[in-house]
Amino acid sequence: MEVLYSKIQGQGAPLIILHGLLGMSDNWKTLANKFAENYEVHLIDQRNHGRSFHSDNFNYEVMVEDLSSYIEYHKLSRVNLIGHSMGGKVAMLFAVTYPEKMNKLIVADIGPKFYPRHHDVIFDGLLAIDFSKQKTRGAVEEVLKKYISDWGTRQFLLKNVYWITKEQLAFRFNLEGLIENIDEIGAPLPSLSVFEGDTLFLKGENSGYIADSDISLITAHFPKAAVKTVKNAGHWLHAENPNDFYSYVVSFLNE
Repeated sequence: MEVLYSKIQGQGAPLIILHGLLGMSDNWKTLANKFAENYEVHLIDQRNHGRSFHSDNFNYEVMVEDLSSYIEYHKLSRVNLIGHSMGGKVAMLFAVTYPEKMNKLIVADIGPKFYPRHHDVIFDGLLAIDFSKQKTRGAVEEVLKKYISDWGTRQFLLKNVYWITKEQLAFRFNLEGLIENIDEIGAPLPSLSVFEGDTLFLKGENSGYIADSDISLITAHFPKAAVKTVKNAGHWLHAENPNDFYSYVVSFLNE
């Protein structure tokens, strides 16, 4: 059995953080340092991402089993779980599947509903990169610029570019495996699945991922859910307004 790669820091009750699609544990480094003052923080790379293993098998069910195996391997009990975007979908499904392993659940800017495909332009940009021709990060970014105008999104993607040898760049994520299974990313939480534990949903003020009309579905699955808005932030709310994100999470964990 392959165990997910993680960075563990701090002491206290376990707090696991799950990144979103095309992300990695490093995206959460700054916030993890703050959380680690009071918690044992586990920053995880999910399968096909970061330094974790690659697999052709990629859906929320297998990612939940990855997380369950990780928790057993590290002998954790009653974890607090933060999941952003795709990681939030994993966190939700994990909570309804293994409520006995859960303490509190925090879901960042994603709901339990179905989401249609909306990453095609990003994947087109990534597929346009040929590492036998693009030999520097600057050259990679020039290709991405043709597809992705937003500087922040390009920097987020460039974090995944690393030197696989002294001369050759590569992506950390498994691009082929992700594209092959891209329709899995929007999958909804199974109907009638419920987590009765304490739950916090955080949505970005400038993000459209959680609409007011989604609240009834959220509370159907998570009867104890509170939904809060992080001001001056879009989908990457933890990076765009880390102070408010941190304050909401810590006060919820301390309740």
